[in-house]
Parts: sequence; C-alpha cells; structure tokens
Amino acid sequence: MTITISGSGTIGGPTTFTDNVTLGTSLLATPSGATPSYLCRAWVNFNGTGTVAIRASGNVTSITDNGVGDYTVNFTTAMTDANYAIAGTASRGTYSAANNPGGFGLRTQPTNSAFRVCTSNGTGTNEDSIQVDISVFR
Repeated sequence: MTITISGSGTIGGPTTFTDNVTLGTSLLATPSGATPSYLCRAWVNFNGTGTVAIRASGNVTSITDNGVGDYTVNFTTAMTDANYAIAGTASRGTYSAANNPGGFGLRTQPTNSAFRVCTSNGTGTNEDSIQVDISVFR
C-alpha cells in the first residue's frame, strides 16, 4: 500500500503506520514492541589524520582540527539544547588488532551547535585517528 501525505501544517493528531515507511529513499522500518524509537540526529565518519576530511555525514557541516587528536564537530542544523547523547569510536594507526581500540571522549561540554572530542592512544595521550565515527541522539 502507498500512502501519500502532502501539504504543510500539522496532521490532526497521532498517525500510526503498521507497515514500513519510506521518506525519500530512506526506509524507516516499523519497530516492534511498545518502546519508543529515537532517530539519530547527526552522524559523521571522518579521517582525523593530516588534513581532516569528512568521508560521509548527516547534519554535520564541518570538523575543526584543534590539534593532535582534538576535533570539534559542527552541526548543520543546531540541536534544541546541549542535552544530547554522543557515541563514538576511534581507530588508531592502521586497521589491526594491535592498533585498536583507541580512546575517545568529550573534550569540553557540548553546545547546541557543536561538540569537541579527543582521540587517544588508549593511555591518555592524544593521537590523531585514521577513522572517527560519531552518532548523536536526542
């Protein structure tokens, strides 16, 4: 079944879909159970060595390189507040068991427009990371 919703404004009350929903080319699978679903509000995959470069992202406009293993992630569209959750990973050196995992953590308190993270060698010393993956939920 195909449902088309068009126009602007507010739909008159909650709408329940029992089948999967496609927005543009993105499929939103129907969750099972009664727990609510929360969508990722921003995400980024970037190379943190040399000239920092975003490989792919959603709602991230840029990465600022603040020094060795120290990055600021800037949102395209700001969050409503700074009370969001950040999950991330950082890969060290080359992709191998001997070089993983690296450390990852918040450097300063987040704002609604950006947050600052650092990556380390796992012993507390900042180190540039060949791959940093971050997701933001609110």
